[in-house]
Amino acid sequence: MGVTVGERTPVGCKLPPTPPVSECNRFSRSPSPSSCSTDSENALPLPPPRPQVNVLDVDKNTPDRHVPRDPRLIRLTGTHPFNVEAPLSDLFNEGFLTSQELFYVRNHGAVPQVDDGNIPDWEFSVEGEFLSEFEQVTYPATLVCAGNRRKEQNVVRKTKGFSWGAAGVSTALWTGVPMSALIRRASPRRKARYVCMEGADNLGNYGTSVKLSWVLDPNRGIMLAHKMNGETLSPDHGKPLRVIIPGQIGGRSVKWLKRLIVTEKPSDNWYHIYDNRVLPTTVSPEESANDPRWWQDERYAIYDLNCNSAIAYPANDERLCLKGAPSAYRVKGYAYSGGGRRITRVEVSTDRGKTWRLANIDYPEDRYREVMDGTHLYGGRLDLDWRDTTFCWCFWNIDVSVDELKEASDLVVRSMDESMQVQPRDMYWSVLGMMNNPWFRISIAHEGDYLRFEHPTLPALMSGGWMERVKKAGGNLTNGMWGEGLDNGKHHSADSEARPEDIKLTKDGVDRVITIDELSKHDNAEGPWFVLNGQVYDGRPFMQEHPGGAQSIISAAGMDTSDEFMAIHSETAKAMMPSYHIGQLDEASRKALAEGEVQESASAEPREYFLNDRSWNKALLHSKTTVSWDTRTFRFQLQHEEQNLGLPTGKHIMLRLRDPATRETIIRAYTPISEEKQKGYVDVLVKVYFNTDDRKGGKMSQAMDSLPMGHFVDFKGPIGKFQYLGRGRCTVNSRERIIRNFFMICGGSGITPIFQVFRAIMQDKHETTHCTILDGNRLVDDILCRKELDEYALGNGHKCKVLHTLTQAPEDWKGLRGRIAEPLLKEHCKREHAQSMVLICGPEALEKSVHRALREQGWPDEDLLFF
Repeated sequence: MGVTVGERTPVGCKLPPTPPVSECNRFSRSPSPSSCSTDSENALPLPPPRPQVNVLDVDKNTPDRHVPRDPRLIRLTGTHPFNVEAPLSDLFNEGFLTSQELFYVRNHGAVPQVDDGNIPDWEFSVEGEFLSEFEQVTYPATLVCAGNRRKEQNVVRKTKGFSWGAAGVSTALWTGVPMSALIRRASPRRKARYVCMEGADNLGNYGTSVKLSWVLDPNRGIMLAHKMNGETLSPDHGKPLRVIIPGQIGGRSVKWLKRLIVTEKPSDNWYHIYDNRVLPTTVSPEESANDPRWWQDERYAIYDLNCNSAIAYPANDERLCLKGAPSAYRVKGYAYSGGGRRITRVEVSTDRGKTWRLANIDYPEDRYREVMDGTHLYGGRLDLDWRDTTFCWCFWNIDVSVDELKEASDLVVRSMDESMQVQPRDMYWSVLGMMNNPWFRISIAHEGDYLRFEHPTLPALMSGGWMERVKKAGGNLTNGMWGEGLDNGKHHSADSEARPEDIKLTKDGVDRVITIDELSKHDNAEGPWFVLNGQVYDGRPFMQEHPGGAQSIISAAGMDTSDEFMAIHSETAKAMMPSYHIGQLDEASRKALAEGEVQESASAEPREYFLNDRSWNKALLHSKTTVSWDTRTFRFQLQHEEQNLGLPTGKHIMLRLRDPATRETIIRAYTPISEEKQKGYVDVLVKVYFNTDDRKGGKMSQAMDSLPMGHFVDFKGPIGKFQYLGRGRCTVNSRERIIRNFFMICGGSGITPIFQVFRAIMQDKHETTHCTILDGNRLVDDILCRKELDEYALGNGHKCKVLHTLTQAPEDWKGLRGRIAEPLLKEHCKREHAQSMVLICGPEALEKSVHRALREQGWPDEDLLFF
């Protein structure tokens, strides 16, 4: 669909500044220009000046390398994808309208690249309609991420979302076409109830839906916007076309819009179901993961915003000197509500809610209602004068005497809207941590001649805030008094919070403080140190014994490996950690390490090899092929067509993604089945372990099975202690050996590392190494890679034997029968000389039984290798 882009610079009369301060601007009116107005009460708030921004170094090695960004923005999810909020003070100081540079951003993946010259040719489908055929309108609207203020919930109990502060809210002037105009022309059928929307981001496309009746209601103001603050949308904000749904969570305002679909039922898009929901507070992360019905219940989907407010000033860590202080301090902040409802009161208390005082409220949005009908701004008719709905945040302030602040232990604020919905005192914790709106509280510390103000949290991984302080001191943040007692913030042992017992990872008495410089000197194989949850460990003593090989520890040297370690290692492994604990990082070093994972320097030349054992790289899910009822082959597209994966034979890779229900980080090791020299893509064979009435299924395999096409998955590697070099040569923990006979024992998807080594030997005509494969499964259909195995065995009988055994074999089955146990191993796995090795991969029960049986046969442990 073509998009008509209007004039960028309005002309007309000079206007007064918007609160708190901005430059005067000019705007045009139709049919004739009006004289200048200097009445500040009637001033139209116009956008603040835009700063010059460039592509930042941190983005140059990501898919967003084409997007200029403001360095002030606080990154909430590391380097990529880009999810940010502005510092709260900077956001508030910009006034009613937020510049594109400081407007919050919620991206699920890479930002589509759309050149300015291609904007007129941008297409999306709604019965072939064109935006240029419809009247353009302009009005302000506030967008709010459903996760705004989530960090507070994460401090109480970790949710499955990342930590937004209180600046996940922004306001802009939007120009575009009312969605109702397009939908009415498309003439929906009588049974139609929803409008589904899909974006162009490479996620299989992000999509959601809203009710058709809302779209057709002109008071709702749902728009297809192509301008923001009078300029073309920037890439992060949906260039060239996006949806704007005032009064609802930002997740409904789809960016990079490609399709509108009128349906009878809500969207079945993956993101609509597994995101933007408030499950009952009694539902635990585990229960939500095990029972998908919680996510499929449309009653828990979020649409309209709830009322919320926050204090911008005093700012966090602001200090007020009592000597020579003015008689009063002006407390300031914002408030908003949803569904078109106006905030009707904001109340502030200095005695923990015993008494309240009304704050002054400024509604800058109303100044747009006061202009004459027919006024145009930024190429669209100002379309607000007739509405009785409220689309935007408001600003409030109240003067509090300094003497009163001296006697107070905190400041709290709450808001109420015209439906009498009021912010609660206590939070409603839920799995995704969304719609958090309890009273916003700032604590006041008395430090000599100063009062120091402390906000509840700081966004992202930034440490600070009274909630973190109180929790560390043992306070129960859910006791109804913010973890503190009744006497001005003193903690009481009765309020301490009961916490589940965790496995201790640290050693008592270790108090060494380590800097980032010291850590960086141990990012090598000679003395690898690594970090878990801010604590530093020496990996040298365990390098040879590590099941994943020394390379696993070397690859983590000098890095924070908390997510990987906690996701992969057993309780037994965690219990060993105190033996290797040598100290803790100082605060500055923790912050530096948390700012992002190790990134390769930007380079104009594409990399030859995709994998990097010290950083995660994203590959796009290109296709998914069903092999059997519970097995899939996932094809991932690498960064360019000529790129090689870079995985040596015998090694494996780590895959990382988030559970679609719980947002838990899941990391598992896999061995690709694609050829080692294959370029441009990699194939991963995965057996999906589904939930049953008797047992929980596999987290990773089920999460992968639910991925939409176009979703990114993180890759890292190579890892593993074994590598096959060819012609009988291999290394185990970097020690070379010569092998004449390989016995390869596997079950289920454990065939993949076996197949990788077997294929390399079979493809080399000069190989003399002999291979015996003993592959155990339940049914014939469970045998993976059977066709490939049999083809390699054909004509290679002199150097291989492939044996399949089934526990539930059909009558016409000509292979072996029964489990892989002592009888089969005695017959087919005989150690005839020292240059023999057994490679084993399969379920834990299989590996344990095989290990026990082979040891009884006389096989030494150094000749048994478990992948």
